[in-house]
Amino acid sequence: MEQSAFVMKLKPGVIEEYKRRHDEIWPEVLKAHTLAGIRDYSIFYDPETLMLFAVRRLTAGETTETLKEEACIRKWWDYNADLMECKPDNEPCSRPLRLVFHMD
Repeated sequence: MEQSAFVMKLKPGVIEEYKRRHDEIWPEVLKAHTLAGIRDYSIFYDPETLMLFAVRRLTAGETTETLKEEACIRKWWDYNADLMECKPDNEPCSRPLRLVFHMD
């Protein structure tokens, strides 16, 4: 299992709506993530900075690059673009994080 972590940023005052939408995440979005090799995915929120911290565990050798090509993922991005900082095509702006410590 491999890990990847990244940060994204919400707009002010939208955390409850962001959480509601993710509580009702579309089944096709979950399926696309599973097909991309994602086996575990958590998103944490820091209210002081409005930052979202995401951690994904992927099957060894898998990459999430193909997700960008999935129609359901692009629709999900469009649906959530009003809640977070995004690129012109509505892909969430994100920065990868480097692992500096891990304990099993």
